[in-house]
Amino acid sequence: MKHYLRYILAISLIFIACQENNVPNKEDLNIINSDSKNVIILFPFYDTSLSVEERVLDLISRLTLEEKIDQMMNGTPAVSRLGIPAYDYWNEALHGVGRTCAATIFPQAIGLGATFDKDLAYKVSSVISDEARAIYNATSKKGYYNQYNGLTFWSPNVNIFRDPRWGRGQETFGEDPFLTSLIGVSFVKGLQGNNPEYLKTAACAKHFAVHSGPEKVRHEFNAVVNQKDLWETYLPAFEALVDAKVESVMCAYNQTNGEACCSNNYLITDVLKNKWGFEGHVLTDCSALVDYYKQPNEGGHGVVKTKVQAAALAVKSGVSLNCGNTYTALNDAVKEGLITEKEIDEQLEILLKTRFKLGLFDPKGSNPFDDISIDIVNNESHRALSKEVAQKSFVLLKNNGILPLKNNLSKYFVTGPNAASIEILLGNYYGVNSNMVSILEGISNAIEPTSQLQYRLGAMLNKPSINPINYATGHAGNSDVTIVVLGVSSQLEGEEGDSLDSSTAGDRLDYNLPENQINYLRELRKTADRNSEDKKPIVAVITGGSPVNLTEVQELADAVLFVWYPGEEGGNAVADVLFGAISPSGRLPITFPKSLDQLPPYEDYSMKGRTYKYMNKEPLYPFGYGLSYANFKYSNIKTSKQKLTKEEKIILSVNIKNDSSIEADEIVQLYISDVEASVNTPNYQLIGVKRVTFKENESREVNFELSPNAFEIVNNEGERIIESGEFKIYIGGSSPMTRSDQLGMPKMQELSVYVN
Repeated sequence: MKHYLRYILAISLIFIACQENNVPNKEDLNIINSDSKNVIILFPFYDTSLSVEERVLDLISRLTLEEKIDQMMNGTPAVSRLGIPAYDYWNEALHGVGRTCAATIFPQAIGLGATFDKDLAYKVSSVISDEARAIYNATSKKGYYNQYNGLTFWSPNVNIFRDPRWGRGQETFGEDPFLTSLIGVSFVKGLQGNNPEYLKTAACAKHFAVHSGPEKVRHEFNAVVNQKDLWETYLPAFEALVDAKVESVMCAYNQTNGEACCSNNYLITDVLKNKWGFEGHVLTDCSALVDYYKQPNEGGHGVVKTKVQAAALAVKSGVSLNCGNTYTALNDAVKEGLITEKEIDEQLEILLKTRFKLGLFDPKGSNPFDDISIDIVNNESHRALSKEVAQKSFVLLKNNGILPLKNNLSKYFVTGPNAASIEILLGNYYGVNSNMVSILEGISNAIEPTSQLQYRLGAMLNKPSINPINYATGHAGNSDVTIVVLGVSSQLEGEEGDSLDSSTAGDRLDYNLPENQINYLRELRKTADRNSEDKKPIVAVITGGSPVNLTEVQELADAVLFVWYPGEEGGNAVADVLFGAISPSGRLPITFPKSLDQLPPYEDYSMKGRTYKYMNKEPLYPFGYGLSYANFKYSNIKTSKQKLTKEEKIILSVNIKNDSSIEADEIVQLYISDVEASVNTPNYQLIGVKRVTFKENESREVNFELSPNAFEIVNNEGERIIESGEFKIYIGGSSPMTRSDQLGMPKMQELSVYVN
């Protein structure tokens, strides 16, 4: 009788779970388990005493073919008879939990890259995953299983920002594989957490691989790349994230070397799974499989002729999850003999492991993340972290001594198309909340109540004014300082469907600032200089997610501060830097060329002439560049050994002095160059970085340990090798590219070491 009653109770709980579309609570299962050696579990896949593998196989055994197929697309329906709620795999967390409930908005990814700070990246993604769990806990309790409410996040983007024209480059950490790997690994670790049994959230490395524009033709484009560039530039960050146990990898829209990425046998099978040992799931970019049966004359790849063939090919290629609905054709693919149900089961098994590792089939209260409350979302400490990231991301490109400003001047004039803009705080793939601080608001918060503040828009973002009368420019002549906020926004750069004012699908094929903005700055300069005895200073604050031609801005403005897309606290962070509450310390994670004429064609994926590693022309601003209010001096570089074998580690040290009365961070950068290589190698490449805080007038020795892999080069076959010979090592506050010292950076230290 007891067992019969327990059975009735179990069935009742299944019914309740189905009605509420939720997994039963731990307490309910305890009731079922109590007082009996013959434990009754709803189904074995709910039994947490079993292994994940056993639970997954049990669940698959209970699904019909149609139900299995439904579980392999991003929006999975509920399986009510098994008590399984709906779930959507598509969630975004590029710089905060995106597209869902109000959450903390951090600076765009390129801004995080500009901090050169892996520890800060870990803090950011840890907060994001905390907020993600809090939002999931609160929404699932209400039975909300909408898209963007889940725990599988399609971040970070570790593609290489190889060309400034790419509108989605803002989503990356920059042009350097070492820096991208450093920040990307920390970001993944923070998202996924360090619990030995459960993932806090599931991260994703995207877009695999060799993907960075052109945006408009990404659905049909073939990225051609040689083995050296593939393994030296395009794959290292993905490999680093796989080593860090990233849970999923998203294959890109484009072809790589003639094979569409979501069925690219070399990339998915040979490299990702066999060479790197990746055990997570592979997913398509959204609707990427539609490109398979769209023919080239329709803007697709034309890999196959039908949707059925595309679905079968992707699953057989090792793609477990389809963002889109192409996998609805798998049923027909089985009937036509293009694929077996066993092959579908194999990919579904890989995919479902992620949900089990997230605890989505466990009783509530089983994992340490189930109790994270919605109250933590966008709390004061999270907002403070967002502001800290913004402060540390801003790059001071020019300062003739006007910065930092005093906050008690008689009159300030704030102007420009982006001064009061919320859009420029966000970038793309963003969240929202009720307290986003514009640059105008941040400056207003920072100045003394007795100081006058005038604001005029002054110029449109991307088009000249129709009205010939403009009341704005006169203020530049009678204000103590003019702060003009120029630049671009996601109206002009970003993903193809979001950049509403872009005629080039979000790419920036015109490298210049919009001409109307430059014209406005010229007028401001004329007005500010009208009185030759009392010329008024102009500070240019530039927004954007990619390099911009700032040649004329550099000439016209007394100071230039690049602030990226700085997040919810962007305005307060800008004010903190302008008024000296903190010294700017960001560095450029991408080279700013003088013009697009200095670069190879956009469609050319060869690295020749690209990035700081292979560009031989003088840039406008070099990779790693950024000024400070402090004055740093480097001296006495030395190594523990000058001659070493290919198996030895060495210690490199340098003395750094903050020769100023300002506390500031310095980003110490270490580069290497193989002088005697048998193949073409980078001019120099980043191999180490440390962010160090110096008190006023403080001196310190900074050390780096160099492992043998720091001396590796990639040969023409894509193999990493160490050759004997001379290596030059450079250390300083920027890359060794030309113009660093001309623009005011401290002189780099360098020495040679010899490998036998």
